[in-house]
Amino acid sequence: MKGALTRFRVMAYVVGVFLLLLVVAMVLKYAADMGGMMKVVGPVHGFLYAIYLVISVDLALKLRWSIKGTALVLVAGTIPFLSFWAERKVVEKTAQGVPL
Repeated sequence: MKGALTRFRVMAYVVGVFLLLLVVAMVLKYAADMGGMMKVVGPVHGFLYAIYLVISVDLALKLRWSIKGTALVLVAGTIPFLSFWAERKVVEKTAQGVPL
């Protein structure tokens, strides 16, 4: 269980950071007509988000989360800063022994 939670925590932070980089890349692409960063960060974020989904579902199955809780954690990787908040909530609820 601890390994699955650690993997989730790492991926939540990695996906969160890359999502913020993606926002910067989008601003540069559309505001400054500099699309080079978007060509790199976009696919990398997509790949990392797919890994985040697999790791999150694995943790959800192990901790018997509700469908709603699982869906909210999965969506957290698509909204800037939300993956950081979700990671904190998951760690807090797991420490308390309360499923999402």
